[in-house]
Amino acid sequence: MMPAARESLLDAACTALARRPWSAVRMVDVAAAAGVSRQTLYNEFGSKDGLARALVRREADGYLAGVARALGDAPGAPRERLTATAEWTVSAARDNALVRAMLTGCWSERLPAPPLTAVASSSPVPAQRRADGPLPSPGDFVALVRDRAVAALEGDASPDTGELARSCELAVRLALSCVTAPPGEGGVAELVRTVLPRRTTT
Repeated sequence: MMPAARESLLDAACTALARRPWSAVRMVDVAAAAGVSRQTLYNEFGSKDGLARALVRREADGYLAGVARALGDAPGAPRERLTATAEWTVSAARDNALVRAMLTGCWSERLPAPPLTAVASSSPVPAQRRADGPLPSPGDFVALVRDRAVAALEGDASPDTGELARSCELAVRLALSCVTAPPGEGGVAELVRTVLPRRTTT
Protein backbone atom coordinates (compact mmCIF):
# COMPACT_ATOMS: atom_id res chain seq x y z
CA MET A 1 0.00 0.00 0.00
CA MET A 2 1.16 3.54 -0.72
CA PRO A 3 2.11 5.57 2.38
CA ALA A 4 -0.56 8.13 1.40
CA ALA A 5 -3.26 5.45 1.74
CA ARG A 6 -1.95 4.47 5.17
CA GLU A 7 -2.10 8.11 6.20
CA SER A 8 -5.67 8.35 4.89
CA LEU A 9 -6.66 5.37 7.02
CA LEU A 10 -5.00 6.88 10.09
CA ASP A 11 -6.73 10.19 9.39
CA ALA A 12 -10.06 8.39 9.13
CA ALA A 13 -9.42 6.59 12.42
CA CYS A 14 -8.50 9.87 14.09
CA THR A 15 -11.67 11.53 12.81
CA ALA A 16 -13.78 8.61 14.01
CA LEU A 17 -12.12 8.77 17.43
CA ALA A 18 -13.01 12.45 17.75
CA ARG A 19 -16.68 11.54 17.31
CA ARG A 20 -17.01 8.39 19.41
CA PRO A 21 -15.12 6.23 21.91
CA TRP A 22 -12.50 3.90 20.47
CA SER A 23 -14.60 0.92 21.53
CA ALA A 24 -17.32 2.14 19.15
CA VAL A 25 -14.99 2.81 16.19
CA ARG A 26 -15.55 0.10 13.57
CA MET A 27 -12.91 -1.02 11.11
CA VAL A 28 -15.45 -1.14 8.29
CA ASP A 29 -16.30 2.52 8.88
CA VAL A 30 -12.63 3.54 8.95
CA ALA A 31 -12.04 1.72 5.65
CA ALA A 32 -15.10 3.29 4.04
CA ALA A 33 -14.11 6.79 5.19
CA ALA A 34 -10.64 6.30 3.67
CA GLY A 35 -12.09 4.89 0.44
CA VAL A 36 -10.44 1.46 0.70
CA SER A 37 -11.71 -2.06 1.33
CA ARG A 38 -11.83 -3.51 4.83
CA GLN A 39 -9.40 -6.21 3.65
CA THR A 40 -6.93 -3.52 2.65
CA LEU A 41 -7.22 -2.01 6.12
CA TYR A 42 -6.52 -5.39 7.73
CA ASN A 43 -3.63 -6.03 5.34
CA GLU A 44 -2.07 -2.74 6.45
CA PHE A 45 -2.63 -2.88 10.21
CA GLY A 46 -3.43 -6.52 10.97
CA SER A 47 -6.15 -5.80 13.51
CA LYS A 48 -7.90 -3.00 15.35
CA ASP A 49 -5.17 -3.23 17.99
CA GLY A 50 -2.60 -2.77 15.24
CA LEU A 51 -4.47 0.28 14.00
CA ALA A 52 -4.47 1.68 17.55
CA ARG A 53 -0.71 1.20 17.88
CA ALA A 54 -0.13 2.85 14.51
CA LEU A 55 -2.32 5.79 15.48
CA VAL A 56 -0.49 6.28 18.78
CA ARG A 57 2.90 5.98 17.05
CA ARG A 58 1.93 8.58 14.45
CA GLU A 59 0.76 11.06 17.08
CA ALA A 60 3.95 10.51 19.09
CA ASP A 61 6.04 11.16 15.97
CA GLY A 62 4.00 14.27 15.20
CA TYR A 63 4.55 15.65 18.68
CA LEU A 64 8.32 15.03 18.47
CA ALA A 65 8.46 16.64 15.02
CA GLY A 66 6.86 19.72 16.58
CA VAL A 67 9.55 19.69 19.28
CA ALA A 68 12.22 19.70 16.57
CA ARG A 69 10.52 22.63 14.83
CA ALA A 70 10.28 24.60 18.06
CA LEU A 71 13.94 24.03 18.84
CA GLY A 72 15.02 24.94 15.32
CA ASP A 73 12.64 27.74 14.42
CA ALA A 74 12.41 29.85 17.57
CA PRO A 75 14.54 32.98 17.27
CA GLY A 76 17.11 34.12 19.79
CA ALA A 77 18.72 32.51 22.78
CA PRO A 78 18.36 28.91 23.93
CA ARG A 79 16.00 30.20 26.65
CA GLU A 80 13.52 31.25 23.96
CA ARG A 81 13.86 27.97 22.10
CA LEU A 82 13.15 26.02 25.27
CA THR A 83 10.20 28.31 25.94
CA ALA A 84 8.87 27.60 22.44
CA THR A 85 9.28 23.87 23.07
CA ALA A 86 7.34 24.12 26.33
CA GLU A 87 4.59 26.12 24.63
CA TRP A 88 4.35 23.52 21.86
CA THR A 89 4.07 20.73 24.42
CA VAL A 90 1.18 22.45 26.20
CA SER A 91 -0.66 23.34 22.98
CA ALA A 92 -0.18 19.87 21.45
CA ALA A 93 -1.57 18.22 24.58
CA ARG A 94 -4.48 20.64 24.68
CA ASP A 95 -5.40 20.03 21.04
CA ASN A 96 -4.76 16.27 20.80
CA ALA A 97 -6.20 13.83 23.34
CA LEU A 98 -3.78 11.09 22.32
CA VAL A 99 -0.76 13.34 22.82
CA ARG A 100 -2.11 14.38 26.21
CA ALA A 101 -2.58 10.74 27.22
CA MET A 102 0.91 9.78 26.06
CA LEU A 103 2.58 12.67 27.89
CA THR A 104 0.69 12.19 31.15
CA GLY A 105 0.03 8.45 31.18
CA CYS A 106 -3.66 9.17 31.84
CA TRP A 107 -5.69 7.28 29.23
CA SER A 108 -9.41 7.93 29.30
CA GLU A 109 -11.79 5.10 28.45
CA ARG A 110 -12.64 6.93 25.20
CA LEU A 111 -9.15 6.37 23.84
CA PRO A 112 -7.30 3.34 22.57
CA ALA A 113 -4.72 2.36 25.18
CA PRO A 114 -2.32 -0.12 23.57
CA PRO A 115 0.37 -1.60 25.83
CA LEU A 116 3.60 0.38 25.66
CA THR A 117 5.67 -2.79 25.45
CA ALA A 118 6.41 -4.25 22.03
CA VAL A 119 4.04 -6.84 20.62
CA ALA A 120 4.88 -9.76 18.35
CA SER A 121 4.74 -8.56 14.76
CA SER A 122 4.61 -10.56 11.57
CA SER A 123 3.51 -7.58 9.48
CA PRO A 124 5.13 -7.21 6.04
CA VAL A 125 4.60 -3.43 6.38
CA PRO A 126 7.71 -1.65 7.77
CA ALA A 127 5.67 1.17 9.30
CA GLN A 128 3.50 -1.36 11.12
CA ARG A 129 6.49 -3.29 12.41
CA ARG A 130 7.73 -0.03 13.89
CA ALA A 131 4.31 0.66 15.43
CA ASP A 132 4.37 -2.84 16.91
CA GLY A 133 7.62 -1.99 18.69
CA PRO A 134 7.82 -0.23 22.05
CA LEU A 135 5.72 2.92 22.42
CA PRO A 136 7.08 5.82 24.51
CA SER A 137 6.03 6.27 28.12
CA PRO A 138 5.78 9.71 29.79
CA GLY A 139 9.31 9.21 31.14
CA ASP A 140 10.55 8.30 27.67
CA PHE A 141 9.12 11.55 26.30
CA VAL A 142 10.91 13.58 28.97
CA ALA A 143 14.20 11.93 28.03
CA LEU A 144 13.60 12.22 24.27
CA VAL A 145 12.73 15.91 24.40
CA ARG A 146 15.54 16.69 26.85
CA ASP A 147 18.14 14.93 24.70
CA ARG A 148 16.89 16.58 21.51
CA ALA A 149 17.01 19.97 23.20
CA VAL A 150 20.54 19.39 24.45
CA ALA A 151 21.67 18.33 20.96
CA ALA A 152 20.04 21.39 19.40
CA LEU A 153 21.35 23.90 21.93
CA GLU A 154 24.83 22.65 22.82
CA GLY A 155 26.55 25.05 20.44
CA ASP A 156 24.60 28.09 21.66
CA ALA A 157 24.65 27.70 25.43
CA SER A 158 27.05 27.30 28.33
CA PRO A 159 29.75 24.67 27.77
CA ASP A 160 28.48 22.92 30.93
CA THR A 161 26.50 20.12 29.24
CA GLY A 162 25.27 18.77 32.56
CA GLU A 163 23.73 22.10 33.49
CA LEU A 164 22.23 22.45 30.02
CA ALA A 165 20.66 18.98 30.31
CA ARG A 166 19.15 19.91 33.69
CA SER A 167 17.73 23.13 32.24
CA CYS A 168 16.24 21.29 29.27
CA GLU A 169 14.66 18.66 31.51
CA LEU A 170 13.30 21.36 33.82
CA ALA A 171 11.62 23.08 30.86
CA VAL A 172 10.04 19.79 29.76
CA ARG A 173 8.81 18.93 33.24
CA LEU A 174 7.39 22.43 33.71
CA ALA A 175 5.50 22.04 30.45
CA LEU A 176 4.08 18.69 31.56
CA SER A 177 2.96 20.19 34.86
CA CYS A 178 1.12 22.86 32.87
CA VAL A 179 -0.60 20.13 30.84
CA THR A 180 -2.13 18.67 33.98
CA ALA A 181 -2.59 21.94 35.91
CA PRO A 182 -2.94 24.85 33.44
CA PRO A 183 -1.12 27.97 34.59
CA GLY A 184 -2.64 31.40 35.00
CA GLU A 185 -1.69 34.65 33.31
CA GLY A 186 1.62 34.44 31.47
CA GLY A 187 1.25 30.72 30.88
CA VAL A 188 4.07 28.25 30.56
CA ALA A 189 6.30 30.77 28.78
CA GLU A 190 6.59 33.00 31.84
CA LEU A 191 7.29 30.03 34.08
CA VAL A 192 10.08 28.73 31.86
CA ARG A 193 11.69 32.14 31.44
CA THR A 194 11.55 32.73 35.19
CA VAL A 195 13.08 29.50 36.42
CA LEU A 196 15.74 28.63 33.86
CA PRO A 197 19.24 29.60 35.00
CA ARG A 198 20.15 32.65 32.96
CA ARG A 199 23.81 31.77 32.85
CA THR A 200 22.99 28.48 31.12
CA THR A 201 20.57 29.64 28.49
CA THR A 202 21.75 32.98 27.20
